[in-house]
Amino acid sequence: MNDSIIFDLDGTLWDSTKEVAYAFNIVLKERHPEVTDEVTAEKLQSLFGRPLPEIAVKLYQSVPEEEAKKIMTECCDYECIYLAEHGAELYQDLEETLQVLSKKFKLFIVSNCQEGYIQCFFKAYPHLEPYFTDFEYPGRTDKRKAENIRLIMERNYLKSPIYVGDTKGDADAAKEAGIPFIFARYGFGDVKEYDDVIDRLEELIEKVR
Repeated sequence: MNDSIIFDLDGTLWDSTKEVAYAFNIVLKERHPEVTDEVTAEKLQSLFGRPLPEIAVKLYQSVPEEEAKKIMTECCDYECIYLAEHGAELYQDLEETLQVLSKKFKLFIVSNCQEGYIQCFFKAYPHLEPYFTDFEYPGRTDKRKAENIRLIMERNYLKSPIYVGDTKGDADAAKEAGIPFIFARYGFGDVKEYDDVIDRLEELIEKVR
């Protein structure tokens, strides 16, 4: 029997790619005209879930790698400000699903994101924060996703958690952390190996016991 559920954020709880692309393009237009790469929601969907330095290098190919990483930091700083104010697309039945699950399981978030990103999710939707016990991310720990999953497990004394995410990186991290993985097929990734699958968030209610 599971005692907890750890969620990915992007492609699992919300889709912020349209809003992030808009925020990034504002920064590029105002501060970095040397970047000639177009940032679109579709490009971001194919990259979300990876470590930020890797996303930076793949997204900003018109500038050197180190410059791309610095520009990504600026874009991410503004992204958090923008998302906290404007929010993004929550997946269907998110709050209703969290409400039901939280009565039986402790809920957590572990995402490959920078400092402030999960916090901006909660600032945009403060009514969702009480459903979650804890969260972790590499922007605070400088650790990989599998290690951050283990941190959540250790400090919250979790015995039998599951991880819900939408990318191969999520599946690999769950496997490395030694916990089952449920594939959110409605998200951004294409995953071949998983313990179970959902096509809508609300399906999770019947999948976990």
